[in-house]
This record gives sequence, C-alpha cells and structure tokens, in this order.
Amino acid sequence: MSEIKKRTRTKLVKLQLGLWFALALAVVSCETEYTPKPKGYNRIDLPAQTYQPLKEAHPYTFEFSSHAKIRPDSSKIAQPHWINIIYPSLGANVQLTYKDLNGNTKMLNDLVEDARKLTGKHQIKAYAIEEAEIKTPTGDIASVFELEGEVPSQFQFYVTDSTKHFLRGALYFRTATQNDSLAPVIEFVKKDIVHLLNTLKWQKGK
Repeated sequence: MSEIKKRTRTKLVKLQLGLWFALALAVVSCETEYTPKPKGYNRIDLPAQTYQPLKEAHPYTFEFSSHAKIRPDSSKIAQPHWINIIYPSLGANVQLTYKDLNGNTKMLNDLVEDARKLTGKHQIKAYAIEEAEIKTPTGDIASVFELEGEVPSQFQFYVTDSTKHFLRGALYFRTATQNDSLAPVIEFVKKDIVHLLNTLKWQKGK
C-alpha cells in the first residue's frame, strides 16, 4: 500500500471516530434530564413595624407606619383631605380619598358603589378578589378587598360612619416588579393598613 493511500485511510478512520464520538455525545445529552432552576427573587429586608400618629389637620386621625411619610394628593382631581401615605424605601403608596357625607344617604350609596366599581376594574387581571369586613374599635365597619394577580392595586378598602365621614384607600407600588416578588412587602403594608383602620377616629366638629 502506497504512502498516500495509508494517509488517506488514516484520515478516514479519524473522521469516522470523530463522527461516532459526536453521535455518542448527542445521545447522552438527549438522555440527560434537565431540571429548571427555581425562579429567584431579590431578598427584601423589612423593618420592624412601628407607628406614629397623624399630625396633619384632617377630619380623621389614625396611626401610620413610622417608615412612611404623609404627602398631600397633588393630582388634578384632588379634593380637600386627600393624602398619600408614601413608603420611600419600599416604593409603596397608600392613596386616601375623603368625602364629607353631611347626612346625604344618596351620596353614601354612590360612594360605596363607586368604590366597588373601582375595585371591580381589576377583575381583568386579578384571578381572585376577596372581600371582608372589619369592625373598628369605634364601631365603624370597614370593607376591605384583597386582590391577587398582576394587578396595580393589591389591597383596597373603604370605611364610613354612615352619616358624615367616608374614607377610601388603595395600595399601589411605583415599580414594575411582579407581585410574586413583592409579596412580603404587600403583606407588610397590609398589616399597616389594618392598624390604620383599628386606630381610625373621626375628628369632632370637622
């Protein structure tokens, strides 16, 4: 056998071995089970829940988080005594709107209906909306709504004495982070809102 034929045959053998090796790798790779890694979220360190009294002059008073700040509502539709409870470190905001009923039963019914409609607008994205009632220490009944899913507002409520005062609140986050990763923060602020309702008092003469 000539030298040229020997070299050609050697190259063919090497090529065949390479192909067989590649094929074996492909088979092994196909048989290897793939286990997806669980979705990871950034760790959120939450502060201790402590409270402070509302000092601004409004027809209502309550205790709110020591880690939050009170800011007046600066939107174009804002009315007197509309405020925001802002959590700078958490990107959370509880919007509060207030109405003086002045004994107007029709206004009360309209406000309750509007509050329910605003909550209902989230039904497109929410896969669950749970409603509950909280009786406050002063005897008022607060209706609270917990929304689950990728909704812009995860917790809403309204509370009234049925004759003069009507207060509505909604929790929002100024971030695009998914609600799954915000779950600890949502629970943190929800507890603050329940504390707000339990310490809510209407100011006499206002």
